[in-house]
Amino acid sequence: MAPHHVTAHVTDPVHPSGPHPTDGSVNGVPIPSRPGRAVPADGELPEELGVFASSDDLRAVAEASGLRQMGVRPPLGEYIRSVWARRTFIRTLGNAKAYARNQGSYLGQLWSVLTPLLNSMVYVLVFGLLIKSTRGVTNAIAFIVVGVFMYRFFDSSVSSGARSIKGNLSLVRSVHFPRAVLPVSTTVTELATLAPAIVVMCLISWTSGLLPEYADVPITWRLLLLPPAVLLMWVFNTGCAFMVARWVAITPDLENVIPFALRFVFYASGVLFSVTHYAGHGPIAHLLNYQPIAVYLNLARSAVLDEPTIPVDGVMWIFGAGWAVLFLLVGFFIFWRGEERYGRD
Repeated sequence: MAPHHVTAHVTDPVHPSGPHPTDGSVNGVPIPSRPGRAVPADGELPEELGVFASSDDLRAVAEASGLRQMGVRPPLGEYIRSVWARRTFIRTLGNAKAYARNQGSYLGQLWSVLTPLLNSMVYVLVFGLLIKSTRGVTNAIAFIVVGVFMYRFFDSSVSSGARSIKGNLSLVRSVHFPRAVLPVSTTVTELATLAPAIVVMCLISWTSGLLPEYADVPITWRLLLLPPAVLLMWVFNTGCAFMVARWVAITPDLENVIPFALRFVFYASGVLFSVTHYAGHGPIAHLLNYQPIAVYLNLARSAVLDEPTIPVDGVMWIFGAGWAVLFLLVGFFIFWRGEERYGRD
């Protein structure tokens, strides 16, 4: 029996009544030729698979049509542009999560302020009044309150970032989008939650200066440095969220270790005591003073308080900017490297 050929007529969108002349192409997409095989012409397709001779041809036509293979990590530059293009969605998602938080309780959004406030009261009572761990500072209440509020911002960002992929597996597996959107949106949520808490933090600090035995906390130009300090800490938190999101998505058991690591960082960062007063000025003191969390606590305290031992320090600002940029770049790169694995492990 003589071999036959399958002839396909490609419809012309302008003249639908007749065949569209093609020269080795389908719908205007060229079919690549290979040595030893003639390229079909005039819409005539090879009979292998009924349409194309091999998967290489299918891939070439798909790529020429702008289609992309699923489950493949995109180039870094393209990935960054894809995330940036969704910045409005990230902001909207983060704000929506912040609004939805605690909606099922009677006090609702007040818990965003009450939680760090109650924690501060406990720490002030135990460490500021009973143990007196805040030796070396002139206003223990304001010192602890600023430390607790700012550290909770870091703690919540890392904890939420760790759950950003694992807690949204149904979304990850059903919708195609850059997964970096999820950890960024969690830190945006924490930033939106921090805004009213910052106001309460400043009010408590100023009010504490009216109490006897506590130094005054005046309102000065240094308060203008608080928003940049918070912004730098948010950038740093976002980098940390990228890291833990990847690690927990690949190794879920790490989620149980993160609270212990955060507790260790809490007590090693001078949240409740002055590092300089207890560690002195040796190598250990410099290590504790210039590690990232201690740096951001120092920046916030120098903006709000009037502590002689915590002046506005340009070196601290350089370290704060450096830690923020370093962790954001490294964290984003680490997260991007695992893009094709999220939702598949």
